[in-house]
Amino acid sequence: MVNQNTKLTNREKAAVLLIAAGKSHAAQIFKYLTEEEISTLTLAITTMSKVTKEERDAVVSEFYETCVAQKFISDGGLDYARSVLNKALGEAKAGEILNKLTETLQVRPFEFVRKADTMQIVHLVANENSQTVALLLSYMDPKKAAGVLAALPSEVQVDVVTRMANMESVIPEYIREAEMVFEQRLAQMGMSDQTAVGGIGAVVKVINNLDRGTEKYILESLDMLDAELAEEIKMKLFVFEDITKLSNQTIQMVLKQVDQADITIALKGATAEVKSFIMSNISKRLQEMINDDLAVMGPMKIRDVEAAQQRIVSTVRALEQSGEIIVMRGDDSDVLV
Repeated sequence: MVNQNTKLTNREKAAVLLIAAGKSHAAQIFKYLTEEEISTLTLAITTMSKVTKEERDAVVSEFYETCVAQKFISDGGLDYARSVLNKALGEAKAGEILNKLTETLQVRPFEFVRKADTMQIVHLVANENSQTVALLLSYMDPKKAAGVLAALPSEVQVDVVTRMANMESVIPEYIREAEMVFEQRLAQMGMSDQTAVGGIGAVVKVINNLDRGTEKYILESLDMLDAELAEEIKMKLFVFEDITKLSNQTIQMVLKQVDQADITIALKGATAEVKSFIMSNISKRLQEMINDDLAVMGPMKIRDVEAAQQRIVSTVRALEQSGEIIVMRGDDSDVLV
């Protein structure tokens, strides 16, 4: 851990860690931070006084130990982490690490749910009110939460999404009560301050993992119920119709990674604008092949067309996730390469 004589603040430690990581890794880390966090850390880096090698090594060591401790907590809970660290580092050092960790990090509620499969969770929340379901989904892995949301009745889906988006804080007593009820139900199935939860970010992560049909239904329904909220969510999403906002260079990069069959099927249900944009960014030969396929292609199920469109969207999102492209939301919707 950092020497007690070291007077580095947490912000300065973060700056030291980014410097030690190097430009390439620091740039990757920045992708997961807010604009405010980036500005704060950039200022800290530019105003840092000289840091000794001993201080730098201590910061890196503290970060590593914290990450290890957090993984143990995620894997088996706080007691498990304490037991493992006690054996590895001794009680004093383990206590020091865990005390620092619990000052800034919380063990997420509903941890027991991560071991349940999607259908178990669907049965778990079958008779629950939408507010409690929204609370549970906000704490779940986005991909699993999307699976649960998609399996809920259509009239419940929009209500749950609306409540997630508008949820800002929940009293601990309500969380603990919900945890206790759900944990007891799971077992039967065989298996001090307010806590920030939910919000637009949680909704976007879940919707990003939905199938195209469910995504469209929720957004269209939400648009009728709360147009302002729907627009705020859409601003943070990338959907199939947003393809026309990509630069030519970027859409060409995306289409190179998509099967020709998916392009053809996706275009069958696309608007004239989207079809024109995609066709103008592929070779003449490929245009002819796709037009020929479309001419002889019979009627297709909507879900198959939407699935092909969603695979193209997933390619865009994957390229953004890997840092190969940057998707700018809002009015500045061009994608930079």
